[in-house]
Amino acid sequence: MNNDFYAFNANSINGVEQAFSDYQGKVVLIVNTASKCGFTPQFKDLEAMYEELKQEGLVILGFPCNQFGHQDPGADADISEFCQLNYGVSFPMFSKVDVNGDDAHPLFEHLKKAAPGIVGTTSIKWNFTKFLVDKEGHVVKRFAPKDKPQSIKKAIEKLLKA
Repeated sequence: MNNDFYAFNANSINGVEQAFSDYQGKVVLIVNTASKCGFTPQFKDLEAMYEELKQEGLVILGFPCNQFGHQDPGADADISEFCQLNYGVSFPMFSKVDVNGDDAHPLFEHLKKAAPGIVGTTSIKWNFTKFLVDKEGHVVKRFAPKDKPQSIKKAIEKLLKA
């Protein structure tokens, strides 16, 4: 179960189905995002890290979520435009998803089980929770919303060199 990340797929923010098997051999950082959150400025640092490390094999996948304080209420097109205009986001963004509850996207159910939070909790507590997946599709770590992209860069670079 730990490496069946590649069995999942999701709709891109433009509505095109994306198979995660396309990311085999890449280091993947999955982030549940929001456009109106105190952590939203992390988009800038995520984009900078993506630009710096994508040639080495990093892919960042952004999943807008409106479950925390209703901080991403817009339609996918609005979210996409916001991310591009305000932060120049060029990494793949996906259609808005739920990350907790009965309607949680299956990918996030997998991620939460593979990398539980503090004291073994599986639910995601807030926007900009990050999950790191190695080149073999193993979920290796969960990072909290307050963990800024620069603070997790060493963990990403270690996997890129592995």
